Amino acid sequence: MYSQSLANMFFWLSKILSFLITPLTWIFICLLLALFLKNPRYKKRFLIATVALFMLFTNSFITNVVLHSWEVPAVSHKSLHKNYEAAIVLGGVSFWDHTLNRIQFSRSSDRVFQSLELYHLGYVKKLIIVGGSGSIVYPEDKESIEIKAYLMNIGFKSEDIIIEDRSRNTYENAKYTKELIDSLGMKGPFVMVTSGFHMKRAQKCYRKFGIESAPYCTDRYSGELRFEPDKILIPNTACIQAWDILLHEFFGFAVYYFSGYL
Repeated sequence: MYSQSLANMFFWLSKILSFLITPLTWIFICLLLALFLKNPRYKKRFLIATVALFMLFTNSFITNVVLHSWEVPAVSHKSLHKNYEAAIVLGGVSFWDHTLNRIQFSRSSDRVFQSLELYHLGYVKKLIIVGGSGSIVYPEDKESIEIKAYLMNIGFKSEDIIIEDRSRNTYENAKYTKELIDSLGMKGPFVMVTSGFHMKRAQKCYRKFGIESAPYCTDRYSGELRFEPDKILIPNTACIQAWDILLHEFFGFAVYYFSGYL
């Protein structure tokens, strides 16, 4: 049973643990131990661990192999049929800039813009923008409301944008989307639009609530698998961000699995 108190505890724990599973945190902790431990044997071990973690998390080839094996393959919109009732567009793609008083989009906003193409090409009739506030500091910022306002400002029809503004994580995305589509009498079929690294967990959560959807992956991090010496030998700090996303997704998938959310 997903009570509100359990939901709140889950939300706060996810925020705290997210700091502990980042690559830079692991590297930093090992480096601190290597610097401050007095036992020479342990100092050496943690120094080796620091170097090994850095080389792992900055290796383009290894990063790409892991990403390629995890991400759900993307498909061309031409492989879709043209009678989807709606595209379910998952949030986590933007934030509200309180200084400039406007929405700011992240890389994952590809989810929104790819879904706009599906709409304009006639593959989907409506967009369901999913996502409330994942912020501790600004819980009143509702992402789906802000995205809808943005889309309306650039000429999108209000009646074709449906919003779910209560959810704070993937499980709640599915839970509240189910309540929303049932209240509107929507039966599908649906197409789900989210990032390639997020698609596995998202589809399993939605399936748990009886919502089947065709996957339409966006903003892929993996590239073509090719053996290139420079990508094996030369560290690339950009890989750390990819590992940060991967580790959070691995952790989230494991927690959801053992919690019975998948």
